[in-house]
This record gives sequence, C-alpha cells and structure tokens, in this order.
Amino acid sequence: QVQLVESGGGLVQAGGSLRLSCAASGRTFSSYAMGWFRQAPGKEREFVSRISWSGGSTAYADSVKGRFTISRDNAKNTVYLQMNSLKPEDTAVYFCAAASGYSGPAKQFYPYWGQGTQVTVSS
Repeated sequence: QVQLVESGGGLVQAGGSLRLSCAASGRTFSSYAMGWFRQAPGKEREFVSRISWSGGSTAYADSVKGRFTISRDNAKNTVYLQMNSLKPEDTAVYFCAAASGYSGPAKQFYPYWGQGTQVTVSS
C-alpha cells in the first residue's frame, strides 16, 4: 500500500512557474513508478508525465514537453513536477499516482492516487 499527498498547487500568472510535490508513505516507494495526471473541469483525467522507479526513465505528454520536468528523491519518498512557462490551458487538478510493475501513461494501471492539488493559471 502507498499513500500519496500532493502539495504545491496554487494560482500563478501565465508564464510563471510552480513546483508540485507528492509525498509517499511506505517503505517500498523506490519500487514504484510514479506518474502525474491532471483533470480540468468537464474533461477526462489525462497523462502529464511519469518516471520510472529509479528515475532513469521519464516521459511527458506532448502538451507539456519542454516545459515540465519530473523528478524523484527516493530517500525522501517524494516525486516532483517542475512546471515552467505555464499556460492557462494547464489549469487543472493535478494528481500523482503510483504503479508497481507498470510505468506507462495509462491511468487505469495506476492503483494508488493522491487527492490532487489545484493549479490555476491566469491569463
């Protein structure tokens, strides 16, 4: 079992930056791949980024590539999402998720989810 708590969301102007954090409980955090997803009002939850258990492999949605960076610190049981050059269309609730044995973009294969943190980008 993994419990996840996101933080770091807020209101920012377009072009600004935020860093989201996701703190995980449990001694086996380093064995889980981690993902970030987001859900805007009236839209499906979508993949943003993911990182392998070791941090050696990352992937991004095309919409955030070059602007967002995912990283993890296994000693701190934490995964981060650095978001730069934010756009109004990045406004959403951002969720982190954990998966064992899977490190792709499909949300249905992530059994553990945090409660989400709101990111609002004003124009």
